[in-house]
Amino acid sequence: MTKGEGIVRATALLRAWAEHLAAWRIPESILSGVTESPWVLPDEVFARRADHYLAAPCGPSYERAMEALGPGGSVLDVGAGAGAASLPLAPRTTALTAVDSHQPLLDDLVRRAAPLGLAPVVVCGTWPEAAATVPAADVVLCHHVIYNVADLAPFIAALTGHARRLVVAEITVRHPLADLNPYWKQFHGLDRPEGPTAEQVIEILQALGLQVKAEHWTRPAMAEYGSFATLVDVTRRRLCLPPERRDDVAAALTNAGLTEECLSDLGSSGRELVTLWWPGEA
Repeated sequence: MTKGEGIVRATALLRAWAEHLAAWRIPESILSGVTESPWVLPDEVFARRADHYLAAPCGPSYERAMEALGPGGSVLDVGAGAGAASLPLAPRTTALTAVDSHQPLLDDLVRRAAPLGLAPVVVCGTWPEAAATVPAADVVLCHHVIYNVADLAPFIAALTGHARRLVVAEITVRHPLADLNPYWKQFHGLDRPEGPTAEQVIEILQALGLQVKAEHWTRPAMAEYGSFATLVDVTRRRLCLPPERRDDVAAALTNAGLTEECLSDLGSSGRELVTLWWPGEA
């Protein structure tokens, strides 16, 4: 493939990606009927993930990052949340910079980092807008953010341009909200998209000229909510249903096999994941 052909292919793939994400917009006729945002994930989910991964770090994303750090190195965590991706790397981390758009989660990350001997530099902002204020690092992490990015090329370029050794990204096999599709059909009669997928991300990275490697894997189940009532309320808000429909949502979740003993987040599209990694260019 010539350089020109590669540019044409990358452009087409990026356009298709943006169109797939645009299809996830909630119709205004539904969105205007509620006062609560359907896009907010409770901080407790990020906190529980961070605690769980700190207690038992595992998986290809963790392994590739630890390998790249070797005896030690700096880490940049983009979309850091409460530190689930970066804090388990503390034994080999010489410096940590965390970027996230939600300051309370960054505050939580700083508190969790202190007992690990880390004093992270935190930047509240979005990527790649915040990239100009952030130094390069040996390893750049980006876990469960890519499906939120419509304009993927500059986002990826900023990740790659900030990594001296390696970029490690983790995403779900399919769009993280896809597990909610049956409920959208049940409550609104609305067919929701199935794409985009991790395979599209891989194709885009390759078309952009990056030497990307990928590993599919399954993360062990964990309880991401403190109670079934919280899961019900989050799901209700995600489905743009008013508080008086709480019992209907609870019944639907119960019929699907979700109980107090099975409190996984339905907005994470299961536990089928893909770890992606490619060399940095900083």
